[in-house]
This record gives sequence, structure tokens and C-alpha cells, in this order.
Amino acid sequence: MPRPRFRQRWVSPLLRRILLVNALPLALLVVSLLYLDQYQNGLLEAQVTALREQARVFAGALGESAVNTSDPKDPKLVAEVAGSLLRRLTEPTPDAHAKLYAPDGTVLADSRMREGPGGPITTDMLPPPVDRGPVLRMIGSIYDKVLSWLPHRAPSTTVDLTPSAGGPDWQPDVKEELRLSSSGNSNETAPYIRRTRDDRLLVTVAVPVERDKHTVGIISLTREAREVDESLFTVRMSILALFGMALALTVLLSWYLSLTIARPILRLAQAAADMREGGGRSGNLAPALLKRRDEVGALASALANSAAALWERMDATERFAADVAHELKNPLSSIRSAIETLRRIEDIDRQRQLLTIIAQDVTRMDRLISDVSDASRLDAELSRVTIEPIDVVAILRTLQQLDEATRDAEQDPRLEVIAPPNGLSVWAVEDRLVQVLRNLIGNAQSFSPPRGRIIARVRDAGGMAELCIEDEGPGIPDANLEHIFDRFYSERPTGEKFGQHSGLGLSISRQIVEALHGQISAENRRDGAGRVVGARFIVRLPMV
Repeated sequence: MPRPRFRQRWVSPLLRRILLVNALPLALLVVSLLYLDQYQNGLLEAQVTALREQARVFAGALGESAVNTSDPKDPKLVAEVAGSLLRRLTEPTPDAHAKLYAPDGTVLADSRMREGPGGPITTDMLPPPVDRGPVLRMIGSIYDKVLSWLPHRAPSTTVDLTPSAGGPDWQPDVKEELRLSSSGNSNETAPYIRRTRDDRLLVTVAVPVERDKHTVGIISLTREAREVDESLFTVRMSILALFGMALALTVLLSWYLSLTIARPILRLAQAAADMREGGGRSGNLAPALLKRRDEVGALASALANSAAALWERMDATERFAADVAHELKNPLSSIRSAIETLRRIEDIDRQRQLLTIIAQDVTRMDRLISDVSDASRLDAELSRVTIEPIDVVAILRTLQQLDEATRDAEQDPRLEVIAPPNGLSVWAVEDRLVQVLRNLIGNAQSFSPPRGRIIARVRDAGGMAELCIEDEGPGIPDANLEHIFDRFYSERPTGEKFGQHSGLGLSISRQIVEALHGQISAENRRDGAGRVVGARFIVRLPMV
């Protein structure tokens, strides 16, 4: 029969806890980073699209109002008119900076330049940057550093996000813009997005200024994408807050696992150490550990059961040693008394009687030592051998044939087998099962009257095979039914020679049956009037 095992599940409670602790913070962090990349790309693309549309409006206004068309073949921008118009166009958006370039790359107008009493005055291009404080700046710097180490998709419209040495004074490639415009190519130059040394995010686009399908100049429009920074900063703070919550959750779950797994395992280890050092039979196992329904509870139960089995084995060994010493002491005392008496008498007949007693006691001791040796090796042997399917009916048929072949006289008891015709298989060790059956049949033969019947019955008892050995002898005293399987207990028929049995046969039989995960019991057979008409031994073994 297969050894019992703990039921295994694909997803155990312990596995679910470990997966929760390891996967939850990582999933939150990865999802947050992916969401930030998409969000940043969307904001930058929206800024570029809006700024390009605004530049096209400026270019259209300049092409209609600031161009000298005296020479239709060679229209030119009027710098004074273009500068005044450019300043008026940028007034509604003070955070925008516009420049107008001639086809040769010369700057014709600049929205930063305003006319004053003493001549042109350069004004600030952008409002002062927002100061978020040293702590928030440090958090942003750390975030950027960590993000640079992780794999993520950079914004598709970004050319350079590192602090630029040129700051906002970037100029478009005028010749490339003119070439694209004159060739009729619909492609547009990529926007230029960079971050300045004072941590401003600037977006610049360049659009050609046309009049009558002639490109008369290039307008570049630069704007600080402060809304993108503000939105990204808000999202970053949200991510950090989420990460803090995930970290706190991880710490709490780790502490919970420590309380529910690590600490109980340490308590189990301490209990095992206490048992090893003789600190108690159970090693101070807490009842709460035994009541748990997870792997720790199974481990605690297995440890408690192992400890109980070990102590039971040690107790049985101590009792067995004491019983053996007691049983050996009796024949030794008899031998010593016979030898002392033998030294003092001269009568030859008396000496022969004493020598006969000594020989019988030696034979008794030899049988006793052999049975004790067999019983002591039994547990170790059964733990090493493999339990296999055995047809118990075939064994009983063989024992029946052997009994018929070895009967000395017609009046000897006869063995009969009543069993299913197709046999019945049980989980057992063949040699030891044969030993049990021979012990029970031999015991029945000893108590059976002349010409008596010994019946061996085999039947299916609901998953267990039931073997009954019945005889027609005097039965078992009711007071001894509980002790008949005890070691060295002997209830022998009247007239049998003393010392022929050690009293270990039924004890060894019970030891074998219990090692095979079965049960053995004894009872008296009674007739309709309630009189004892024989004994019955019942063995139950697991069926295949």
C-alpha cells in the first residue's frame, strides 16, 4: 500500500502569499512607468501640434501684410513692418518667442526686441522659472536618474533633452526649410525640444513664410512647455506616492509573512531541538501551530506525530527489554538452582532428572532468544522492504496443500479454505504475511480437538480484505481477550510440553499486521445458546 502523503495543491496558501509580496510592488512600478512614458509623449506631441499651428498663422499673417510685392518675381519682407506685426502677434502669448529670418539666414525681426526712446530694447523671453524648493528638485533629479537606468521608450518628438549650451538661441536650418518649400515636399522639419540649464523645457518649430508660392523667409516660434513640466511633476509625485504605498505594503506583508511563516518555523525548529535534548515528548509544540490549515500546520502535525511515534517506539523498546530480561531470568534461575542441587546429590536418577530440566530450560532459552531476535529485526525489515500486491487466497491454498501433505494421522485437524474463486489481493510483504497466517493456523491446530475443522475465510469488507481463522477448540477466556496479543503471554492447551512456545507468536503477528496498515483481533465463536464453540482470529488488510 502506498505510504500516506500530504495532499499537494498547485496553488498553496504559502505560494499565494509569496507571489503577492513579490509581484504586487513590481507590477505597480512597471505600470506607472509605462503610463508616464505615454503621458509625456502625448503632452509633447500636443504642444508641438499647437505651436506649429500658431506658427503657421503667424507665417500667413506676415506673408499677407509684411511683404513688398513691387517686384512680383522677387517679393521681399519689410523688416520694420514684419517686426511690428510679429510683436503684435506674440503679445497674447507672452511666453512665446518668435524670430523671422530672411532666405539668407539674416534675422529680420525678433519679438524680444521692442522700440524704446533710445533705440531697440531687449526684453526677457520667458517668465521666471518656478522654484519648487530643494527637496522637490532633489526628488526630481533622483527620479530622472532612476528612470535613465530602466528600459523605457523615449518621446518620439524629442531631439535633445539634455541641458543645452546654446539655451533658447537655437536657429532653424533656413536653407533646408527653403529647399523643402521650393521642392514642394510636404515633409516638415522636426521640432526641436530641449531642456536649458535653468531646467526649462523649450519647444521650437520652424515654418516657411510664403507669398504667391514664393518662400520669402522662415519664422521660428519657441515656447516653454511649462504645462508639460507641471503635469509630469504631478504624475511623478503620484508615482512616488504610489511607490511609497507599495513599499509600505511590502514591508507590512513581509512582516506578516515573518509572523505567519518564518517565526512558526523557528518555533518548530526550537521544539525539535527541545525534543532532541530531552525537553519533553512533544517539544513544547504550541496548539496554535497544530490548528493551522496550511503547510506550517502540516509540518507541525508531522513533527508531533513523528515525536509521538518515536516516543512510543522508545517506550515499546524499554518494555520489550524489561520483558525479555524477565523471561530470561526464569530459565536461568531454574538452571542455576538445578546446578546447585546437582552438586549436592549423589543419586544418579536425581542427577538425570536435573540434567533433563537443565536441557529443557536451555531449549526454552534458545527458542526465546530466536523469537526475540526475530521480533527485534521486524520493524527495521518492514521499513526497508517494498509493499506489493499479494494474492492472499493463493497463499491460503498453498498452506492448505502443505497441511494435507504433512498431516501425521487421520485424527489431526483439517484446514479448509473458503474464499472467492478469483482470488483477493492485498498490500503486504509476502514472507511476513505467510508468517502471520502460519502462526494463526498453528495456534488453531494446537487448540483444535481430534478430527476438528480449521476454517480460513476470506472476503471483501468494503476496501479491506478480511481473513478469519476459526477453530473448534475451547476458545479464549473472556478476561484474556485484551491481553492475548501481549508479549510473552501464553495460554497453552493442557498436556503440552512446557517451554515449547515463547509467547511472542501472536505479538509478532500483530506487529506485522499493524506495519502493513491493517488490524488484527480475536473473539470467541458461540452457538445459538451462547456457549463457546471455538476461537476466531480476524485480520484486516488494505485491498489493492
